Amino acid sequence: MSTLRPLHDRVIVKRLEEERVSAGGIVIPDSATEKPTRGKVVAAGTGLIMSDGKVRPMSLKAGDVVLFGKYAGQEIKIDGEELVFLKEDDIVAVIEG
Repeated sequence: MSTLRPLHDRVIVKRLEEERVSAGGIVIPDSATEKPTRGKVVAAGTGLIMSDGKVRPMSLKAGDVVLFGKYAGQEIKIDGEELVFLKEDDIVAVIEG
């Protein structure tokens, strides 16, 4: 894959696939599933540049598993891999553990 370095307060996330079997054991086809809202951070920028010129460091790092809004970010395909570009504010939580 090409090396990407997001700028400022942006992150690049690879969506993680959701489970496609219902609680009753029924397999759910791709056409009936929604886009996953979990992903793994592939790369993170250096932080947000504040109005006074100081940089607020990112609270995310590569490897973090995160939750984000269903319609958040910009989707792009690079080297055959689908990625989502998000601002740090679009990420609602980090899944720990």
